[in-house]
Amino acid sequence: MPKRRGSVFSVESRILFLRRHRVILDADLAELYGVAVKHLNQQIKRNQERFPSDFMFQLTAKEHKFLRSQFVTSKKGSGGRRYPPYAFTEHGAIMAATVLNSSRAVQMSVFVVRAFMRLREMLAANRSLAAKIDELENRLDSHDSAIQELIEAIRELMIPEDVPRSRIGFQLPAGKVKA
Repeated sequence: MPKRRGSVFSVESRILFLRRHRVILDADLAELYGVAVKHLNQQIKRNQERFPSDFMFQLTAKEHKFLRSQFVTSKKGSGGRRYPPYAFTEHGAIMAATVLNSSRAVQMSVFVVRAFMRLREMLAANRSLAAKIDELENRLDSHDSAIQELIEAIRELMIPEDVPRSRIGFQLPAGKVKA
């Protein structure tokens, strides 16, 4: 799918999975909302009571270092960030749009919500597909054992029975021995 600026697709590509939450980093959110990261973070600090830990959290130094190794970013001392970024959950991203109070932030919050919804739908579809595959495997296992029993029964039927053959020629009556 193409990545278009200001679309659900470009927002989806910025959503990460951290601490068992789907989140978007403050720099990406600020870019989407058309504000500087510094301005976004100032508004967040001024409205701290609107951002509980399930709406927003700051990355640990280890998480930040891992992300920096994943994406090419500047190192400490050569420009760029010098502190770990904030990560916003879906609700935190919406709340950020309300505290920024700009028309662009409100418009882009719709794209952010749709991107989170789309990812949630894809995850649910994948879980459903996985459950169906498990069910199919279980059916195949039970069918495999039934088929195996059927094959064994057919093989037993294919083995010729040992029919006692009657001798051709003269036979002495039982009890009389040749001298």
